[in-house]
Amino acid sequence: MSEDFPYRFEATASAGSLQERFAQLAPGSGSGVTVSVAGRVLLRREMGKLTFMTMGDWTGTVQLFASTGWTSRFDELNRLSLGDWVGATGEVVRTRTGELSVKVASWALLAKAQRSFGDKYRGISDVDTRYRQRYADLWANPRSREALLARSRAVSVLRHFLEARGFVEVETPIFHAVPGGATARPFVTHHNALDMDLFLRIAIELHLKRLVVGGLEKVFEIGRVFRNEGLSPRHNPEFTMLELYQAYADYHDMMALTEEMVSHVALEVAGGTKLEFAGRALDLTPPWRRATMLELIAEHTGHELSLDLPVGELRERAGGFGIPVEASWGAGKLILEIYEKTAEPDLWGPVFVMDYPKEVSPLARPHREKAGFVERFEAVVAGRELANAFSELTDPAEQRANFEAQAGARAGGDEEAMPVDEDYLRALEYGLPPTGGLGVGIDRLVMLITGAESIRDVIAFPTLRPEPA
Repeated sequence: MSEDFPYRFEATASAGSLQERFAQLAPGSGSGVTVSVAGRVLLRREMGKLTFMTMGDWTGTVQLFASTGWTSRFDELNRLSLGDWVGATGEVVRTRTGELSVKVASWALLAKAQRSFGDKYRGISDVDTRYRQRYADLWANPRSREALLARSRAVSVLRHFLEARGFVEVETPIFHAVPGGATARPFVTHHNALDMDLFLRIAIELHLKRLVVGGLEKVFEIGRVFRNEGLSPRHNPEFTMLELYQAYADYHDMMALTEEMVSHVALEVAGGTKLEFAGRALDLTPPWRRATMLELIAEHTGHELSLDLPVGELRERAGGFGIPVEASWGAGKLILEIYEKTAEPDLWGPVFVMDYPKEVSPLARPHREKAGFVERFEAVVAGRELANAFSELTDPAEQRANFEAQAGARAGGDEEAMPVDEDYLRALEYGLPPTGGLGVGIDRLVMLITGAESIRDVIAFPTLRPEPA
């Protein structure tokens, strides 16, 4: 019965803090310091009148050292099961075998484990069980807990990094009347009181730029976005983005900010900028390589492409690479598809892939030197997009034309194309100064830093298929 368990327990120390504080305590010595600790029983060994238990909390493990000579309710303690939550009070000692321990004088059962979550050595090997029952996985597989703690640390470091540079954190709506800011299929819900459909946001972009119009010159948000797409090791329908916007900046400023910010997070969370991912070395130390999309296509395929080539020829080139082609695609879309299928997967990087075709970048500002291109980059690391950034489009008339082209594609059956957002256009008419914008995938950043090869390893509760009945 729940009434048998205490309503609270005052733990005065964590396992990790004890290991650090008493690292120099000699074997066979007492400290004279009494503490109270709490956690789960992970291992137990009985040796006659002595019992040794490994107790774990979220900071690490410490041994509980019990005996008939000094421990209250010793026989009852010996009936504890692996996984039970226990609180214990006693002196910090180091046994003759060198194990830091709490010499248990008194203890309390805090909660009873009625299911097994695996043991310290074998853990939970079934992948579906690990993701579906994360509450068990976190105890059975320490790497899972380490990944989530690294994620928390990374987000904290990002916030402090941006705040130190004058950025202000804001919150913008998750329900959107018009889905925009990215090309993606949205989730739809219905608001009963207003009798209107709303969309879970697919990007944070357009509301943040509204705030720049309003005079907030450096803004950022770290928040959930939702895209009605499939599942893969790199994709989850809900994921976390950092988006930021800086007035009077362009995409070159965003490149400098990106490489400085990502390398700083790696240094603070992983201890350095030289990492290993998927068995390969990965160096995030700035400066990162900068290369145009056309340069990278030429490097990886031997083909020199341009927007001036006839669309028919580009379709033939795409077909030669085994890329299915749709009749509505123009030269820019064909070049993007060729890049994504031939060059991007082999970019270990990090590399800033610069200068995207205007056709596939409706929110970016036209390139100041290259007709048909925009000032946009994606930061690609380990063959996957980590960040996307623009010199932001500020001309309301051109933005309207881009929206209307997108709306035409949407009417033609493209569910990922953006509709016209009249309120955003109205905001631009009030004047958006030159602005640089950046989006960074938090999940993918944490994957790189922790070496996780599946996005599910860095999300506490990833989206899963329904359990079999």
